[in-house]
Amino acid sequence: MMYLLVPVVLVLMALTVITLVRGAAAFLQSTRDDLDRPEGSGPSAMQLKQNSLMFRRIIYQAAAIGVVFLVMLAAKK
Repeated sequence: MMYLLVPVVLVLMALTVITLVRGAAAFLQSTRDDLDRPEGSGPSAMQLKQNSLMFRRIIYQAAAIGVVFLVMLAAKK
């Protein structure tokens, strides 16, 4: 079981980092675009992308924490 869970944790950690970097890039792009947007025009496409990436990152982190918990539980037995 440990041989299966450790690679799963590594994949989830990689997905978390990739999503974090993509979200940071979207944030930098949106700040440039938002300077030129009129006030009160609603969320931009990049802001919606940031929100989506943040949600994905949280899901990946929660899954990684769950798998680490399973690894610790398996190692205890």
